[in-house]
Amino acid sequence: MENTLIPTALCPKVEHAFEILGKKWTGLILRHLLTKTCRFNEIQDAIPELSGRMLTERMKELEAEGIVARTVIPERPIKIQYSLTDKGRQLEPVIRSIEEWAELQD
Repeated sequence: MENTLIPTALCPKVEHAFEILGKKWTGLILRHLLTKTCRFNEIQDAIPELSGRMLTERMKELEAEGIVARTVIPERPIKIQYSLTDKGRQLEPVIRSIEEWAELQD
């Protein structure tokens, strides 16, 4: 039986959203940033399998999408912190729903 509630063609915006969120490590990075503003090493420590190169790539992508904000704190040494923007915080119910769904799996 065909489901008539879901269109067969994806809206380009929806397709782009799935492309962003479907990249490896993105969900875990966002989940960690939901808890607090973090420095690069804090994120890397929280996700040990994630390489520094890949974390840098993902953070640049998320920043370019307006999901993550990068803040430079002019101290000695310079500190860089990452936090979710309002757009990024809007993903919280999505991430929480995925967590709930995952807990139900065998």
